[in-house]
Amino acid sequence: MPRGLVELYGLLAVLIVLVPEWLASGALAGFQDPEGENQLPAPAAAWRRVPELMLAALSFAQLRQLAHQEGLWGYGRQRRDELSERLLKRLRQKR
Repeated sequence: MPRGLVELYGLLAVLIVLVPEWLASGALAGFQDPEGENQLPAPAAAWRRVPELMLAALSFAQLRQLAHQEGLWGYGRQRRDELSERLLKRLRQKR
């Protein structure tokens, strides 16, 4: 492959992938309040607070372990999506 074509592909990759990422991060930073009152929550804190995010981050084995801890019956036969739905209902009831 000619060197010029490789460099052209590299330039296109930067223009198509990296520049929109930089623009998006700059836009998100612009939405935050400079005084710090209404800033976006830290991702780690949001993942612990929001049950949907917490369940999405768990592996299937961890979901089953959580179902066992919560006392759900028949969790061993369920698919991941069914088990997540049941756990989500249980976690919302506890709130």
